This record gives sequence, structure tokens and C-alpha cells, in this order.
Amino acid sequence: MERFSEFRIMWVLVFFDLPTETKKDRKEAASFRKELMRDGFTMFQFSIYTRHCASAENAQVHVKRVKAMLPEYGKVGIMCITDKQFGDMQIFYGRKAAQKEPPPLQLELF
Repeated sequence: MERFSEFRIMWVLVFFDLPTETKKDRKEAASFRKELMRDGFTMFQFSIYTRHCASAENAQVHVKRVKAMLPEYGKVGIMCITDKQFGDMQIFYGRKAAQKEPPPLQLELF
């Protein structure tokens, strides 16, 4: 099996809809986003964050971390997809297709 395969490399997507009606709600939503970024997630859209992972096992580590930081209120979804599936995504800005960004470089420590 190829070490870096588009079927082995995974993406973790976190989708959320958090309340922002009170100052406390807004602070908790901002804190959740900051925690995602501290764990290596990047904003895909305002309420969708993604993280590139070298393997399904590595993806599960980050899924577990997201579950540990869930806010008290709101709706959060977590989905893992392969690099192949992520690469097949069609992205548009209005009616114009967007250029796909290359995946982030993954450092590997031995």
C-alpha cells in the first residue's frame, strides 16, 4: 500500500451553528473557533473548518479533541472524508468555478 494515498489521507470537517444572541454566547462561539484553529483547523467558510490529516487514525485524534471542546449550546457536526473525496469537491464563487487550493504541507516527525 502506498504510504501517502489519496484514499488514506483524511480531511476532518467541522460544521457548526452556535448561538450569538448574548455577549456570553458570542464569547463562547469565538472561543470555539479559536480552539479549532489552535488544533490546526482552517476556516473553509464562516461556520465550516477543515483539517488535513495524514491518516484515519490521526483524524480520530482530532475528532476526539473537537468533541472535548464542544460548546454548551449550539449544533456541531463532524465529518471525515478522504483526500480523494475532498479533491472532488466543486467550489464556486457565484457562478464562477474557483481554483482549488493545494493541500497544506504535512510535516511528519519520526
